[in-house]
Amino acid sequence: MRRFRLNALCSSTRAQTMSASPTVHATCFVLDGRGILLRGASGAGKSRIALHFIETASARGRQARLVGDDRVYLKPAEDRLIASVPASIAGLIERRATGLRDAGIERIDWQPSVPVGLVVDILDDDAEIAIPSKKIRHIRLKGVDLPYLPVPRDFQRAVALIEAILPQLPPV
Repeated sequence: MRRFRLNALCSSTRAQTMSASPTVHATCFVLDGRGILLRGASGAGKSRIALHFIETASARGRQARLVGDDRVYLKPAEDRLIASVPASIAGLIERRATGLRDAGIERIDWQPSVPVGLVVDILDDDAEIAIPSKKIRHIRLKGVDLPYLPVPRDFQRAVALIEAILPQLPPV
């Protein structure tokens, strides 16, 4: 039921703004000033990964906030890609049941927009997953070249790969 409500909010926002700037199916969060855009199929773990980084940030001396969960706007601005949240879902994130916590929609700290500094695709096929190396892959979104990281659906591996690439990225 709660998942339906969030999707209904997203659909409503999308319908209202489709002509101006359609949303994309993704989750975006800010980690130490860098926007991280997570893309993947429904249920791939986008929200879980974002929540992990947001919830563990302060214990590690980092800062993290949600930009948008499930739907975000992407707009090119000069040589940057800006991710922003539809107003109707600002601060809302879906938490799936983990055994320790109940599933549902939560309100958490958020900010309205951020320049994207890393695009992460959560893939079903491990053949596309690169072994971490010094060479950072790139992807072009809306005319902007961005650092790119394909990760598996496996939560622990995905988090480890994201953590491994962060120090290699250019400063924000």
